[in-house]
Amino acid sequence: MIGAAANAGPLVTIAAVGDRNRGALALCGRCRQVILDLHPDALVAVPDDTTGQTSIAPLPALLPHSYRHPDSAPRRLLRFHSRYFDAVADGTKTLTVRWNERHCTGPALAHFENTEHGTLPVEVASVMVKRIDALRCEDLDLTRSGGLERYIANLRDHYPTMPANANVEIVRFRRTAADI
Repeated sequence: MIGAAANAGPLVTIAAVGDRNRGALALCGRCRQVILDLHPDALVAVPDDTTGQTSIAPLPALLPHSYRHPDSAPRRLLRFHSRYFDAVADGTKTLTVRWNERHCTGPALAHFENTEHGTLPVEVASVMVKRIDALRCEDLDLTRSGGLERYIANLRDHYPTMPANANVEIVRFRRTAADI
């Protein structure tokens, strides 16, 4: 698995599965660290030992105080629902709000979930962290009446486990012409 991760394109989601009907397994610490070094935005299937259910977690959440080599320059991903492909491609969508994903400025690839669309190169210009209950229309470039309430309701639908006082990231980006 680690060898495949080293030479892969952007690793989007990963799961470890055992033989003999053992189902989903937790990634070991070494695998988590290597994948974090190479693909820090990967999502990981995580089994719950109590319920037997599998959930998806961002890799940094599984290694909250992990080591990051200062010379590491992994290819970063900015995930989007497939409905945003055209707006990102033509440059009209330049802002997104994220929870529990830890984005940073610099080059990234816009990845569109559950679609055949390829990735698009983008540049993350800024990441501002703010409590969700302190968001203002100006933070999100919203001009319509009731827009903030709808936006927050959509965020809560997208992140159903997000706490009421969560810190979210306001990510501003621009589409770039060249691949990174």
